[in-house]
Amino acid sequence: MTDNFFADKQWFRSKDGKRLLAGSPLTLFTVSTAGSAILDAIESDTPLPPQHQQLTDRLSATGAIHPQNVASCSAEQVTVVIPAFISDQEDAVALQALVDELRPLRIVIVDDASPFFFEIVKTTIVRLEENSGPATARNTGLKHVESPFVVFVDTDVQISALDVLNLAGHLTDTQLLAVAPRVATERTKSFINEYESFHSPLDLGPDPAVVRPLSRVAYVPSAVLACNASHLRELDGFNEELRVGEDVDLIWRAVECKFVVRYAREIVATHSPRRNVRSMLNQRISYGSSSAALDERHPRSSAPLRTHLFFFVPVMLLFLGYLVTAAIALIPMFFYFALTLRNTGMSLLQRTRITWWGLVSTTKLTASAIRRVWWPLFAVASLVTTRPVITWSFCVLIPTLFGLMKKKPRQPLTYLVVRSLDDMSYGIGVWKGAIRRKNLRCLLPVFTLRASSRR
Repeated sequence: MTDNFFADKQWFRSKDGKRLLAGSPLTLFTVSTAGSAILDAIESDTPLPPQHQQLTDRLSATGAIHPQNVASCSAEQVTVVIPAFISDQEDAVALQALVDELRPLRIVIVDDASPFFFEIVKTTIVRLEENSGPATARNTGLKHVESPFVVFVDTDVQISALDVLNLAGHLTDTQLLAVAPRVATERTKSFINEYESFHSPLDLGPDPAVVRPLSRVAYVPSAVLACNASHLRELDGFNEELRVGEDVDLIWRAVECKFVVRYAREIVATHSPRRNVRSMLNQRISYGSSSAALDERHPRSSAPLRTHLFFFVPVMLLFLGYLVTAAIALIPMFFYFALTLRNTGMSLLQRTRITWWGLVSTTKLTASAIRRVWWPLFAVASLVTTRPVITWSFCVLIPTLFGLMKKKPRQPLTYLVVRSLDDMSYGIGVWKGAIRRKNLRCLLPVFTLRASSRR
């Protein structure tokens, strides 16, 4: 636990200081005079008043505030579980390097019927007779954990023992089921390394978050995942029926059971990218193919877009080229939110800022959905009219050009092509899974009709 917190980047307070809109999705909090003093202390980064915990627990659980300066736990409280499928000497060397970084922690390696035999001294190695997938390997490792915390680490990750202890320190908050660090890709001179450092699906960005479906950070990967072992057993561990998406399924089950999952971006692990572009694109297809299976278990949670209907209408009109109609649609949109948000106590300027933020966010999310998931629909519609292909081209080219200017890749033309193929490959996987499982719901957007939830 910690008494140090900082406010989320989405933080709006009313004029009287007693109402707060914060977190992702935005949640409305109403506080007393004493609670207002706690909010003041968080904003000014000064010591919190006594008896703050009830309010800070509420704020922390919804992502309105984030802990800082969290104390690390002791080595005796942690067991590291490494699911391993070692195919050659290079993989074995990488595993040995990872183990060396993690000493002196207790380490359990689960050999998932690897074709290449390996031995690692001073570790517990559990060998499975048949290749059963990462979920089974992690659950098998969990059976050998006696410590209160378990940290799952994949073999293609680099993280130190100190960072593992710092990460597991978050779990002293008993609300938490799991916490994950930022997983970055180390940049080298190869194109694939450079590209993955820009656009790895494992890197969830520089902002901390409470992880929830359809929020700013909707999942965390299990490349490095620290868990409360007893809570994890309560949820029966990872779903062994899933070969892909088992980590996302665990996170969403945890949220549904009222546990908290946190993304702690201040701790950074590094991840080795795929060895070539083809394997990277196959990985993206594999990730996308899990959407339909996840939707069956968590209806609507894997939707490509979640937004308010009043934001979506003008954005789609804009993308389809109906500029005048889109501009006209903005008038009732701003009017609606100016009225709806009056009960938050925000000034008209603040309400306008919140509405503008929502509009910009929806524009980015809709463009992402079009170029990643909905592009086959736009491709078919382009056989009838040119508007859809113009829309799709706009949604592909604008973000890619911004990426070129911001990232400055060494091979700009290759970057342009691979960025487009990256997004399209994920969409192919989504459609492949949806058709195979006869579940098209994962292709549909989710619309909300409330500006915020209440706490």
